[in-house]
Amino acid sequence: MSRAFRHILFPLIAPLLFFIVASIPVAAIGCRNRGLLAVFVALSSLIASLVAASLALKGRLGGDPHSRWWIVSSLILAIPAVALLILA
Repeated sequence: MSRAFRHILFPLIAPLLFFIVASIPVAAIGCRNRGLLAVFVALSSLIASLVAASLALKGRLGGDPHSRWWIVSSLILAIPAVALLILA
């Protein structure tokens, strides 16, 4: 697996899943269920973003030249949490 797949395309699953849940009509799964799914996706993505940020910081302090990939992953994984704040 290439670094681009692991650090860009794989983390893009969380924002895509969040926006799919947000675009589902209320009549399909109900307002409460839709909101709970969106909060679950955003919270799990935020936790993964914090883990990626800590790995980036650990790598940056250790002198790892590839730690910027973790920063990119962290920013991508933070998108659902930011979108939840904006949409709510």
